[in-house]
Amino acid sequence: MSLMVMKNYPAEFKADAVALVLSRPDRTITSIARDLGVSRETLRVWVRAAQARGEGGQRAAGGGRTGKDTPAGHLPSDDVLEQENKQLKARIRELEQERDILRKAAKLFAGETNW
Repeated sequence: MSLMVMKNYPAEFKADAVALVLSRPDRTITSIARDLGVSRETLRVWVRAAQARGEGGQRAAGGGRTGKDTPAGHLPSDDVLEQENKQLKARIRELEQERDILRKAAKLFAGETNW
Protein backbone atom coordinates (compact mmCIF):
# COMPACT_ATOMS: atom_id res chain seq x y z
CA MET A 1 0.00 0.00 0.00
CA SER A 2 1.52 3.30 -1.02
CA LEU A 3 0.95 6.50 0.88
CA MET A 4 0.55 9.72 -1.01
CA VAL A 5 2.56 12.57 0.42
CA MET A 6 1.33 16.07 -0.31
CA LYS A 7 4.24 18.42 -0.78
CA ASN A 8 4.01 22.16 -0.48
CA TYR A 9 6.06 23.91 -3.13
CA PRO A 10 6.95 27.60 -2.86
CA ALA A 11 5.01 29.88 -5.21
CA GLU A 12 8.26 31.05 -6.82
CA PHE A 13 9.23 27.45 -7.64
CA LYS A 14 5.81 26.83 -9.21
CA ALA A 15 6.01 30.03 -11.26
CA ASP A 16 9.52 29.16 -12.46
CA ALA A 17 8.45 25.63 -13.37
CA VAL A 18 5.46 26.94 -15.36
CA ALA A 19 7.67 29.49 -17.12
CA LEU A 20 10.07 26.71 -18.07
CA VAL A 21 7.26 24.60 -19.55
CA LEU A 22 5.88 27.55 -21.51
CA SER A 23 9.28 28.59 -22.81
CA ARG A 24 10.29 25.11 -23.97
CA PRO A 25 7.85 23.83 -26.61
CA ASP A 26 10.44 21.24 -27.65
CA ARG A 27 10.21 19.49 -24.25
CA THR A 28 7.31 17.55 -22.76
CA ILE A 29 5.73 18.30 -19.43
CA THR A 30 6.71 14.78 -18.38
CA SER A 31 10.42 15.36 -19.05
CA ILE A 32 10.43 18.75 -17.33
CA ALA A 33 8.55 17.36 -14.34
CA ARG A 34 11.05 14.51 -14.06
CA ASP A 35 13.97 16.99 -14.20
CA LEU A 36 12.38 19.11 -11.46
CA GLY A 37 11.39 16.16 -9.29
CA VAL A 38 7.64 16.82 -9.35
CA SER A 39 4.86 14.68 -10.71
CA ARG A 40 3.72 15.22 -14.28
CA GLU A 41 0.16 15.79 -13.16
CA THR A 42 1.18 18.37 -10.57
CA LEU A 43 3.13 20.35 -13.15
CA ARG A 44 0.29 20.06 -15.67
CA VAL A 45 -2.15 21.47 -13.09
CA TRP A 46 0.20 24.39 -12.38
CA VAL A 47 0.50 25.16 -16.11
CA ARG A 48 -3.27 25.02 -16.69
CA ALA A 49 -3.90 27.24 -13.68
CA ALA A 50 -1.38 29.81 -14.93
CA GLN A 51 -2.91 29.75 -18.39
CA ALA A 52 -6.40 30.20 -16.91
CA ARG A 53 -5.10 33.26 -15.05
CA GLY A 54 -3.64 34.54 -18.30
CA GLU A 55 0.00 34.11 -17.29
CA GLY A 56 2.26 33.19 -20.16
CA GLY A 57 -0.40 32.21 -22.69
CA GLN A 58 -0.08 28.99 -24.65
CA ARG A 59 3.09 27.04 -25.32
CA ALA A 60 4.99 28.60 -28.17
CA ALA A 61 5.27 26.54 -31.33
CA GLY A 62 8.51 25.82 -33.17
CA GLY A 63 12.01 26.81 -32.19
CA GLY A 64 12.77 28.66 -35.42
CA ARG A 65 16.55 28.30 -35.19
CA THR A 66 18.58 29.57 -38.08
CA GLY A 67 21.12 27.10 -39.26
CA LYS A 68 24.19 27.49 -41.40
CA ASP A 69 22.03 27.81 -44.53
CA THR A 70 24.24 30.30 -46.28
CA PRO A 71 26.11 28.99 -49.31
CA ALA A 72 29.86 28.55 -48.94
CA GLY A 73 31.74 31.80 -49.46
CA HIS A 74 28.77 34.07 -48.71
CA LEU A 75 28.67 36.12 -45.56
CA PRO A 76 25.30 36.36 -43.81
CA SER A 77 23.64 39.78 -43.89
CA ASP A 78 23.39 42.03 -40.86
CA ASP A 79 19.71 41.10 -40.55
CA VAL A 80 20.53 37.39 -40.43
CA LEU A 81 23.27 37.96 -37.88
CA GLU A 82 20.98 40.14 -35.77
CA GLN A 83 18.25 37.48 -35.85
CA GLU A 84 20.72 34.73 -34.93
CA ASN A 85 22.10 36.89 -32.11
CA LYS A 86 18.57 37.46 -30.80
CA GLN A 87 17.87 33.71 -30.86
CA LEU A 88 21.14 32.90 -29.10
CA LYS A 89 20.39 35.44 -26.37
CA ALA A 90 16.93 33.90 -25.92
CA ARG A 91 18.52 30.45 -25.64
CA ILE A 92 20.95 31.75 -23.01
CA ARG A 93 18.00 33.13 -20.99
CA GLU A 94 16.25 29.74 -21.23
CA LEU A 95 19.34 27.88 -20.05
CA GLU A 96 19.91 30.32 -17.19
CA GLN A 97 16.25 29.95 -16.16
CA GLU A 98 16.53 26.15 -16.22
CA ARG A 99 19.72 26.31 -14.16
CA ASP A 100 18.10 28.59 -11.58
CA ILE A 101 15.04 26.35 -11.29
CA LEU A 102 17.20 23.27 -10.82
CA ARG A 103 19.27 25.05 -8.16
CA LYS A 104 16.09 25.99 -6.29
CA ALA A 105 14.78 22.44 -6.59
CA ALA A 106 18.06 21.07 -5.24
CA LYS A 107 17.89 23.44 -2.26
CA LEU A 108 14.24 22.52 -1.66
CA PHE A 109 14.95 18.80 -1.68
CA ALA A 110 18.13 19.14 0.34
CA GLY A 111 16.06 20.84 3.07
CA GLU A 112 13.63 17.91 3.11
CA THR A 113 16.34 15.31 3.62
CA ASN A 114 16.79 14.13 7.20
CA TRP A 115 20.23 12.56 7.12
